[in-house]
Amino acid sequence: MSSRRAFMSALAGTALLPALRPDALRRVLALPAPEAGGIAGPSPLSAFPPVVGAGGPDDEDFWAEIQRAFDCDRTMVNLNNGGCSPTPSHVLEQMIRDLRFSNELPVIHMWQTLEPRIESVRRELARSFGCDPEEMAITRNASEANETMIFGLDLRRGDEVIVTNQNYPRMLTSWDQRGRREGIVLKQVSIKLPPPSPEYVLDQFKAAVTPRTRVIEVTHITNLSGQIMPVRELVRWARTKGIEVFVDGAHAYAHFPFTRDELECDYYGTSLHKWLLAPIGTGFLYVRKNRQKQLWPLMAAPASMDDNIRKYEEIGTHPAANHNAISVALAFHNAIGGERKVARLRYLRDRWARRLQQESDRVRILTPLDSAWGAGIGLLHIDGLTPDKLVPWLFDKHRIVSTVIMHPEFDGVRVTPNVYTTTQEVDLFAEKVLEAIRRGVT
Repeated sequence: MSSRRAFMSALAGTALLPALRPDALRRVLALPAPEAGGIAGPSPLSAFPPVVGAGGPDDEDFWAEIQRAFDCDRTMVNLNNGGCSPTPSHVLEQMIRDLRFSNELPVIHMWQTLEPRIESVRRELARSFGCDPEEMAITRNASEANETMIFGLDLRRGDEVIVTNQNYPRMLTSWDQRGRREGIVLKQVSIKLPPPSPEYVLDQFKAAVTPRTRVIEVTHITNLSGQIMPVRELVRWARTKGIEVFVDGAHAYAHFPFTRDELECDYYGTSLHKWLLAPIGTGFLYVRKNRQKQLWPLMAAPASMDDNIRKYEEIGTHPAANHNAISVALAFHNAIGGERKVARLRYLRDRWARRLQQESDRVRILTPLDSAWGAGIGLLHIDGLTPDKLVPWLFDKHRIVSTVIMHPEFDGVRVTPNVYTTTQEVDLFAEKVLEAIRRGVT
């Protein structure tokens, strides 16, 4: 079948072929190719045509085969994949195999045999993201990638940086430290949930800009509510003002389809242990070639590497096994298909969200539904029931893992299923939330 050929081609495109487990991947190799159809969304980078036919979002036979690629504890319902997701079993096996091989003789096996294969990982990630391999650095997580941007750009006392008050806390802390040490002025803008329009989001940033503004840091999709931001439009506008835009894509890459050229960005950082399903401790940093000389690495590199993307990988001794397994995870992702994947994630989100909306007038979904500006992340607010009460009750009584979101302007339960999540699991979540609404959580 065409999908089998495509899957094997994806594997052949990596220098690191996984040890395929017949029990986990046998049926995946025979999956049908996705058929795209439907209407486009409001922006090309956010328009994901729905997948129809075999392998569609509600084809449970299809998704059962994907679920078999994971060794999950099914006594628990994990709806916090936005924090960190399990990796497919064959990806984990490759990493463990390489760790064992490294341990036999690290200075030879790890440094001389395995570490050079990072260039294959760089090539495959760059192809997926749509950039030159010389613009792709392999990092350990989005925080490392984003802090390289935050601490790497020369700024002067009084220069202004604009973020939203929904940016990731570690990034806000990083900017705050620059403010305390160097006198950088951090300005946080507020964005209502869900935003009425992409233009409204842009207007909030534009209103905060002054002649002293040097940087805007924007989340591609917020970790709090799953709101996708109009990154391309913001980058275009900021460029006319001479403002650098740093894009925090921690929750975006491999969550929904896009490329560098669709975003038109110069900087992008992401984690790969969330939606790509790569091993824990993997991420990437993209820096456009003509921006690399001006962006210092987080750890020192020689002057000879000023124009070399690898200066951002000068972190000292580290395992090669983790980052080499990225290629196997990427091949698995490509075999599923980005459009098919986001269609499934949206289907799972809508399955619990719409049921709760229909059965209780106390429910508000703070993530945009029926919109290209939302994907698999959902934020549930219940009038009269705070998430710091509901989430522990779901875990303690029903072994359902979700996330408390407490923000000065809103609160809710963040729900993030992934491709291995079953419909029975999201149905159980909805049932227990309805029980909590009707009977309380005491």
